[in-house]
Amino acid sequence: MKSCLTFALALILLAGCKKEKEETTTTVVTEAPAEAVPLSFEQKSYTKKSTICQKKCSYVDIKIEEALGVDGLADSINNAVFRVVRSIVYFGEKPTNAKNYDELTSKFIQSYDDLAKKYPEEAAWNWEAEIKATKEYQSENIINFKVNNYMFTGGAHGYEGNRSVIIDAKTGRTLKRSDILKDEKGFTSFAEKAFRKKFGIPAGKLINSGGMMFENNRFALPQNIFYTDNGLLLLYNPVEISSFADGAKKLEIPYSEAEPYLKIK
Repeated sequence: MKSCLTFALALILLAGCKKEKEETTTTVVTEAPAEAVPLSFEQKSYTKKSTICQKKCSYVDIKIEEALGVDGLADSINNAVFRVVRSIVYFGEKPTNAKNYDELTSKFIQSYDDLAKKYPEEAAWNWEAEIKATKEYQSENIINFKVNNYMFTGGAHGYEGNRSVIIDAKTGRTLKRSDILKDEKGFTSFAEKAFRKKFGIPAGKLINSGGMMFENNRFALPQNIFYTDNGLLLLYNPVEISSFADGAKKLEIPYSEAEPYLKIK
């Protein structure tokens, strides 16, 4: 009898321990970290037209590849491109203080409308503003936009050109020439030799002897340098170093030759 009671008591204690163990065991569920949203681009359009029309209606048409997906970075990239577009689309002595594309297009058309109402003869021709900003090159280090622009606000003809916007792919910061070239002086000397060879200007001759219009007859890098899949493109827009009729001047330098002068690619 005593042995039976001992055995029964042992069973009760064993069951209690098992239950206590089950109650105190905690299941830890580990959630997988959220995946980072990749940076992507989407084309947006911003268009506005004047209601004061003579021969034609004045208009502004802006097409932009806008960055999406990464908080902060996308905004920085978009703001960098917007600042360049804003520096182009305006009428007057200085760019507007527009905060976005809708405001920018409205201000441009408003400038025409105000002029047309006050001086109808001055606004006899319609104004035109066409902007197309496209992502031309992207690596893990940089994103290079080309801002093609055509502007006409009166005169003999409009003006078309291209702007290069080179952006740090990690921070969204606009990069200056000193950020991409580690030896600007050396690269300028190298580029001059390549330029002379392409346009047939002998080494012993002044750089403008070939019909160019470099300031002070000294070779200089263009205002715009583009990264491409094959190398650097040095682009001199119309009237930068030659007459309007001569158009743009281009010089392509393969990465195999440009790489010694580059900080990033």
